[in-house]
Amino acid sequence: MTELLEIRDSLVAAESRWPRRYTIAALFFFGTVLCYLDRVSISVAIIPLAADAGYPSAAQGLILSAFFWGYLWPQLAGGWLADRFGGKRVLGFGVAVWSVATFITPGAARMSFTVLFAARILLGLGEGVNFPAIHSLTARWMPPRERARILALNFSGMYLGTVVALILSPLIIAMLGWPALFYVSGAAGVVWLAIWSVKAADGPPVPRPWSDRQAGERYDTAREPAQDTAPTFSRPASIPWRAIAREPAVWAIALAHFCSNFGFNILLLWLPTYLHHSFGVTVSRVGIYSLVPWVASFAVVNTGGWVADAMPIRGVSVGLTRKVMQSIAFGVGALPLVAVPWANSPAAAIALLTLSAAASALGTSAYGVNHLDVGPEYAGVLMGISNSIATVPGIVGVAIAGFIVQATGSFSAVFLLIAAVYAIGLAGYIRWASGERRL
Repeated sequence: MTELLEIRDSLVAAESRWPRRYTIAALFFFGTVLCYLDRVSISVAIIPLAADAGYPSAAQGLILSAFFWGYLWPQLAGGWLADRFGGKRVLGFGVAVWSVATFITPGAARMSFTVLFAARILLGLGEGVNFPAIHSLTARWMPPRERARILALNFSGMYLGTVVALILSPLIIAMLGWPALFYVSGAAGVVWLAIWSVKAADGPPVPRPWSDRQAGERYDTAREPAQDTAPTFSRPASIPWRAIAREPAVWAIALAHFCSNFGFNILLLWLPTYLHHSFGVTVSRVGIYSLVPWVASFAVVNTGGWVADAMPIRGVSVGLTRKVMQSIAFGVGALPLVAVPWANSPAAAIALLTLSAAASALGTSAYGVNHLDVGPEYAGVLMGISNSIATVPGIVGVAIAGFIVQATGSFSAVFLLIAAVYAIGLAGYIRWASGERRL
């Protein structure tokens, strides 16, 4: 028994130095990096791909939008499955699907437009479970005092994945050709999946009962302090759909998520065109300018996560913390957009847009983690609901921006529209959001 205790104590000591939940969090982050690498790389590869296949601009637009048609549908189902049966298998299955979809993209493009369109929808179907499954797993793995920073780290993977895609895609295409880009990123997903299958679990392991009560107490006292452990709850046998539908705090999250993605998607997909159209920035330089907002967002998101975790520890209520972070996100995010139409140089425009993008990214420490405050047991489902609604701007908002530019010949009205959407989102979130458990 003494030797057994020593072995167990050594394992506990190792766990205290690097808790397993941090390994899970790191896998969340790198999985989301891959998610956005596979999603964004098509924006660079579409140029040589379309040249090889002879696709006109309209066909290119359909290929770029196909992802969102697939991404919309699995959100709710993915969240429910993760809450009900465990997030490990759901997330692993999603990564497997999107990695296969990425890997077959070159072959699909050689076959026909329809097959390529279907492959992009398949990519969206796979990636659609990413955030709901991660939210479900976060509720089970992460203690409340760490959730904002863990989810902020995960959300920052969106920005790093975008940066990596914009940097590596041209290099890989130049050296190996555009098909190699999809083979490399698809293979990276397989590597991640292999690590995930070994390291991940649906929740922290429950210690085996000891036959000797004293030994069990010795182990329990060696574990991490209670405030550093995630609360335990059983997987829900059913989802309270009616209560969810009637809960204003749920719709406050969904509204903020929608408004945030409205600005994010338009800026992500239209920024290069704006710089080229408004200032004549060359294609070779537009990529450098376009990276700046996402690099800044990556840094700000992670800082915001730590701040959002620290505020409740210092006595600020969780609800007020969420509303303060969202107020900065939408308030500071909207103001520079109003000034962008008067920018007289690409550097000035990028400075304003970077301030807006970085500020709005702080919403990940507000609406982005609020699901776990309102209903931690149903975090996957709640994220599925809000992310489904927040996918609509990827389909509709980006197209609306194109129509506005075509009608006015300028991006000024687009930026003012985003600022107005942010204002609406802020008003709704302040009015209805809550930091207390409501479900």
